[in-house]
Amino acid sequence: MTTTAPTSAPTYDGDIYSDEALLEPYEDYRALRELGPAVWLSQHGAYAVARYDEARAVLTDADTFRSANGIALNEPANQAILGCTLASDGELHAHLRQVVASRLTPRALRPMTEVVTGKAEALVEGLVEKGSFDAVGDLARALPLSVVPDFIGWPQEGREHLLRWAGANFDSFGPMNARTERALPQCGEMAAYGAEIVRTRNVAPGSLGAGVLQAVDAGDISTEQAMMLMLDYLAPSLDTTISAVGSAIWLFAQHPDQWDLVRANPRLVANAVNEVVRIESPIRAFGRLAATDTRIGDVDVPAGSRVLVVYAAANRDERTFERPDEFDVTRANAVHQLGFGMGEHGCAGAGLARMESESLLRALASRVSRFHLQGTERALNNLIRAFGRVDVTVDRAPAAG
Repeated sequence: MTTTAPTSAPTYDGDIYSDEALLEPYEDYRALRELGPAVWLSQHGAYAVARYDEARAVLTDADTFRSANGIALNEPANQAILGCTLASDGELHAHLRQVVASRLTPRALRPMTEVVTGKAEALVEGLVEKGSFDAVGDLARALPLSVVPDFIGWPQEGREHLLRWAGANFDSFGPMNARTERALPQCGEMAAYGAEIVRTRNVAPGSLGAGVLQAVDAGDISTEQAMMLMLDYLAPSLDTTISAVGSAIWLFAQHPDQWDLVRANPRLVANAVNEVVRIESPIRAFGRLAATDTRIGDVDVPAGSRVLVVYAAANRDERTFERPDEFDVTRANAVHQLGFGMGEHGCAGAGLARMESESLLRALASRVSRFHLQGTERALNNLIRAFGRVDVTVDRAPAAG
């Protein structure tokens, strides 16, 4: 892997994974966009791609920009996840993804709509009745935790660790800083748990996990691959949805005019989710490894170089999005946000994440006229941008009719 400073690329000497940068990242991201299409991060030995067009081009060129050995900014994490769907390429990636793809299609997820909607309605009704709640702990975490583990088929034992493990999984993909060092042993715990589930075959009948075990029995995948597939959709299906819902409530509390638009026209909910993901991207960045000598814009990128696709910067690129720092639920091109990825590594669980987020916003739109912020606290994670808590009080909407 190339780690020496290049001659043709602009250089950025700041640490975009410091506490300060993670809490307030957007000036760093703006600086990266202004410097060029690919910028050498001297602190991390990688090229940052922070502009929209170039980020999209990297994501859709899986032959040049490979995921195996390239997702994380540190080698221990890359080695630990090598061969999972996130960190594989080509035929292997397509094969592993196909094992679970049939359960993640819009058609396959359709029967879940009623269940998810019902859970969202009941959850929101109870919270609105209270009049105040933490939009992260009480709302954003509650629905995915009541849906995702059952969907995957995880046993009840050990579910109390899922959020901690999911957060550690994302922390481990950063550079080798203190957060990564703390996370790696927890990722080992999660891997051991997944291996034990495969060994004991302790999964719910008819679940995604049961389908994975059927693929083992059919000889389609190995036991080790089954363990990885058991874990592949855990962290992405929890933390990203939790981040988006928490950010949505924070944004709507600050922009009541946007909430009025959603309440007046519930068909805007889907676009509102896109706009939340665009302006407060749950995933900050993922890496790739350049398979050959290539160019990003006018910057030469040698084979073996780490390339960091900064989704959260690309989603605020003024070259693509007018008024990029403004929250606008009617934004016509919000659907083009990169928050769910793009190309062969686009988020396989995006359909379920959208279903959960949209169900919660629709349930809130029919019951809440205003959110009032009482206090917030950011969560610090190398990859996930999220709140630890968003305390709100709500004004209940008048009953219809």
